[in-house]
Amino acid sequence: MSLITLALAAAAPVHEPIHWVDLGLKNYLFRIGSFELRWYSLAYLAGIVLGYWHLIRMIRAPGAPLAQRHADDLFFYCTLGIILGGRLGYATFYTGGNTGLPSLWLHPADLASLWHGGMSFHGGLIGVLLALAWVSWRGGLNFLRVADYIAVCVPFGMMFGRLANFVNGELWGRVVGDPNLPWAMIFPDAGPLPRHPSQLYEAGLEGLLMIVIMLALFWKTRARFRPGLMVGVFTAGIAAARFTVEFFREPDAQLQTFARETGLSMGQWLTIPLIVLGLVLVARALAKPALASGRPANPAAA
Repeated sequence: MSLITLALAAAAPVHEPIHWVDLGLKNYLFRIGSFELRWYSLAYLAGIVLGYWHLIRMIRAPGAPLAQRHADDLFFYCTLGIILGGRLGYATFYTGGNTGLPSLWLHPADLASLWHGGMSFHGGLIGVLLALAWVSWRGGLNFLRVADYIAVCVPFGMMFGRLANFVNGELWGRVVGDPNLPWAMIFPDAGPLPRHPSQLYEAGLEGLLMIVIMLALFWKTRARFRPGLMVGVFTAGIAAARFTVEFFREPDAQLQTFARETGLSMGQWLTIPLIVLGLVLVARALAKPALASGRPANPAAA
């Protein structure tokens, strides 16, 4: 090692890792007796309510594929889909590890314990798709166009959910390779080594970045007149963001062996087909002519 290299190493600033406990965060807003109003629950509520509010604004713009009554139905059924699908997806994909039957399926009563966390994005996505299919079929709506509108609203919930994970001090990242990383954090129950705050990476990529992209597509372009384009961008974008962040996120304890044996985490394997599906939807939408802006809300097939 040269003298210049030694001098630069000596002059390099040494950053003390941030201790999560020093941030003074609590996983609840307030407590009354044994009842706690947790940020995790509020995050889902905020995402659903904000998404509904923005959907109402969207359907007032020209060319909307659904009416107010359909938006109200979507609010109800998508909420059920997010909660039931997210919880069942977590029970299926993320519990049990290599032990066979997922552990939450062995204790069905624990599925209702939402305050303990454990929600799967992929399970919630399936739940939302089933809700969209039901409302679209019952209302005679174009499924792809309805999905386009819902896709614009989903990143709000993604951002709030990941911020709630950070406030809870859960789902932390891997140990950092550079101990001088300024934002490296030591999380409770994660050992003494500084780690990536991967929850914030996810909030930024899956949440904030996708919010900017989807809002720009809807309000600044004519993407909403190309059925499947916005849901394709959303699907590929959010899956690619999740795939990237998984390199910095610590695999769930019960799935670390799976990640080592396969080379990728469970989250990454589940995102690969979503990336492919999203790209196919985008290509299909761009290959077809755009709809006329004056097309009525009740829709024919794409």
